[in-house]
Amino acid sequence: MDHEYSEYLEQLNEIGIALSAEQNQNHLLEKILVSAQSTTNADGGTLYLAENKQLNFAIVRTESLGIALGGTTGRPVIYAPIPLYRDNGLPDTRTVAACAAVSGQTINVPDAYTAPGFDFSGTIAFDKKIGYTSRSLLTVPMCNHEKEIIGVLQLINARDKNGHIIPFSRMLQQLTESLASQAAVALTNRSLISNLHELLETFIEIIATTIDQKSPFTGDHCRRVPHVAKLLAEAVHHHDTGPLSDFKFTKEELYELRIAALLHDCGKIATPVHLVNKATKLETVYDRISTVENRFELLKKEAEIRLLKRALGDKQITTEEQNEYQNYVIQLDEDLDFLKHCNIGSEFMADEKQQRVKQIALHEWKKSDGSSEKLLSNEEIDTLNIPKGTLSKAERNTINGHITVTIKMLESLPFPKNLRHVTEIAGGHHERMDGKGYPKGLKREEMSVRARIMGIADIFEALTSKDRPYKKALTLSQALKILGNMKQEGHIDPDIFDVFIKERVYMRYAKSFLQANQIDEVDLTSLPGFECETLEEEQGEAVVS
Repeated sequence: MDHEYSEYLEQLNEIGIALSAEQNQNHLLEKILVSAQSTTNADGGTLYLAENKQLNFAIVRTESLGIALGGTTGRPVIYAPIPLYRDNGLPDTRTVAACAAVSGQTINVPDAYTAPGFDFSGTIAFDKKIGYTSRSLLTVPMCNHEKEIIGVLQLINARDKNGHIIPFSRMLQQLTESLASQAAVALTNRSLISNLHELLETFIEIIATTIDQKSPFTGDHCRRVPHVAKLLAEAVHHHDTGPLSDFKFTKEELYELRIAALLHDCGKIATPVHLVNKATKLETVYDRISTVENRFELLKKEAEIRLLKRALGDKQITTEEQNEYQNYVIQLDEDLDFLKHCNIGSEFMADEKQQRVKQIALHEWKKSDGSSEKLLSNEEIDTLNIPKGTLSKAERNTINGHITVTIKMLESLPFPKNLRHVTEIAGGHHERMDGKGYPKGLKREEMSVRARIMGIADIFEALTSKDRPYKKALTLSQALKILGNMKQEGHIDPDIFDVFIKERVYMRYAKSFLQANQIDEVDLTSLPGFECETLEEEQGEAVVS
């Protein structure tokens, strides 16, 4: 017996190690029951999970009948849950499983057909239906570290070496109780890990949502970029030709990429809202073009008052003076329309346009104290003369600074081992392959493939986004043309761009997220930076193989 007991302990130790290493919930549940049956040589067994004041069937197995339900079998357990309490709130101890759960005590029944105190009518009826006899039962509650019942392990029909049904001995009961305790620890750990995982992901989702909702003009950027990144990473993973043909991602690496994509713009929390929302050049907390417009109105009123004063002084207003006034007003309206157009920032500001802004600024308007000022201040001149877009160089630097803040924020977080690359992936989406990007000026070979994927995902989403204040949503052909030029300029990774096109990642994203009028025909033969001959060769090789 000592030798047999030693073997049991050794087996129990191996089971404990296996349970602690199991990551999959269904595998874990199945392993608990199978291990218990193996240790006790029980023919059948059931594992229940305690939820919402009832026991739900998780795994059901009967070796002699070939029954295996739940777990990894793909066959669900369809039996009704066992209630733990009656309608009056008192414990329902009629069934042995419920009694073990509410009492927290192991119940060892030598013979279910003769044992008093429990309702085995359901078991006996089921036995009769399937031609089985449930004799010995061992029902062990599983308790977590907070003394809460999280499940019940029930074994049926212990067998001796000759296959005869015997009661569960005291030794087998102790071993099963020990196994149930280890199983409860494993289940609790798996539940805690799952809950922490869910908490972390929910928190990250909230951060991404907060960043997007900070401005109506960034919309769902932080939630869409992960979709582009996922599609592109999967395309790289499955692409079997070219420089990236041997590059594969694990499930964990794809998950890490998703988390990095969700957090890639978290530094925008520190970016001033008026810059994030800046739809026009003169916009701060409001669009100052309205202030400029008021000055133009003052100039027109001043001209009108001068004309009317001549009339009040019994002086005849000549046709020449009348025409001069009208031409002056027309010129002011044209100048204002020009400044309004410049304020939008949708076109490149050529030198002649910048000179015209400076010329218009020379007009003077009188303030209420009688002093005069130029129509535009030096700051307003410089702002309206921003060559491209709506941001000045200083504002652009502030906006670009969000990536530095992002890196600092992510570096300060104690990410678990499986997310240790999040900062590198998220922090590199504004770097360029030629080393001219920011904030670190990294070159292609200094960046991971996932960081390079992030760069293309971020740009493509921004190009096709319909909620940016400074541009219209581009069509697929327009966005891909820009990406192609960026490949030629050393901005984005050339090999990943090729996969993006060859695997039609852009179209899979477009069907889910773009408006119908954005999905136009893409002519790959004229796409900058892309050789159609390569695509045709690869397709030919695929057909031959």
